[in-house]
Amino acid sequence: MADVPLSILFLALLLLLLCSAFFSGTETALMALNRYRMQHMADAGHRGATLARRLLAKPDRLIGVILLGNNLVNILATQLATYIGYRIHGDVGIAIATGTLTLVLLIFAEVAPKTFGALHSERIAYPASYVYVPLLFVAYPLVWLINLFANSVLRLLGMQAEDISRQPLSTEELRTVVSETSGLLPNKHQRMLLNILDLERETVEDIMVPRGDIVGIDLEEDWDEILRQLVNSAYTRMPVYTGSIDHALGFVHLRKIMPLLYNDELTPENLRESLLDPYFIPEGTPLMRQLVNFQRERRRISLVVDEYGDIQGLVTLEDLLEEIVGEFTTDPSEIAPELTPQEDGSYLVDGGMHLRDLNRALGCNFGLDGPRTLNGLILEHLETMPEPNSSVLIAGYPIDIVQVKNNMVKTARIGAPLPNRDDGNEGSS
Repeated sequence: MADVPLSILFLALLLLLLCSAFFSGTETALMALNRYRMQHMADAGHRGATLARRLLAKPDRLIGVILLGNNLVNILATQLATYIGYRIHGDVGIAIATGTLTLVLLIFAEVAPKTFGALHSERIAYPASYVYVPLLFVAYPLVWLINLFANSVLRLLGMQAEDISRQPLSTEELRTVVSETSGLLPNKHQRMLLNILDLERETVEDIMVPRGDIVGIDLEEDWDEILRQLVNSAYTRMPVYTGSIDHALGFVHLRKIMPLLYNDELTPENLRESLLDPYFIPEGTPLMRQLVNFQRERRRISLVVDEYGDIQGLVTLEDLLEEIVGEFTTDPSEIAPELTPQEDGSYLVDGGMHLRDLNRALGCNFGLDGPRTLNGLILEHLETMPEPNSSVLIAGYPIDIVQVKNNMVKTARIGAPLPNRDDGNEGSS
């Protein structure tokens, strides 16, 4: 090599450095690819994405060929730089070449290419896949041998280097992915997707109509009163019972009995005959499971029972769907009739209103782990029956007790949240 011009040697060294930068940058780019976006592009017919998916399906082989090539060119570059330094400055040139090459490799063949590859993974990885596929084919025997020894070492350490496919996302990870799609999806669609994911961790207890608020037909009442209730009902389906809801007979579908009702042919007997069988569900049933159950059973309404078989509430398909798409209006006074806005910015709230509905309507942050209604929240906080015109501060919101009836808070007024106040303060007003 003594007769080879230095210009040729420097050119060869530059080519080796470029190859090292290629291996370093493309390795980072391939590993930094968004696997789900790559999958989508590959399914859409993108050739580079298809090749990248094939390479990443066997990451040990891909890493093997990259490291094989990278180490090879780095070793050659080191030897060549040492020789060039020796030819120029003798023994001193060897030390100079070693230090200079170390700095050059670190900056131009490692840090800069890897950073660029991480920032522009698709621009780098997909074209590089056209190089790595044939390179892996050519070098496969050597790569296989290297991986054989490497995987044997991993097995000794208790690890398996099996074929790795795309790992599924957990529910929480999927929530994070959906939350980060801001700007890519309309906010409404984003909320709907998050609500669907929430169905697994919410139960029918969270959305059911409490037992005391169930509207149904008591066959022990006067028949004229029953007819009046049927005619004026705002519901399509209602439970029918005798004496109390614990003795439920089934559900009446008003559309089926309307011809009899308007022709004055409806009697207690044919009302009983038209009933659908009662449908009961355990109170801890997840909403996603209940949605599937509604579909399988072809039902739209059910009664919620506890472990003792006592009826605790009622759930409809509409209630469940609203957990996904949200309420059908954005005006708080229309979202829940038990919520009435006041001129001073406060709201009169029915004590039986669900905390979930209240949080959604007013943007409150009342906890949902304990009581499910505003009345329950106030009673738990005070640990006593409050008097009218008393006040309590919960989660930073001042709550005035307006009406107490039948051992429960019937009406309360919620004001705007107070800044810099600790939860738990309470007092009279």
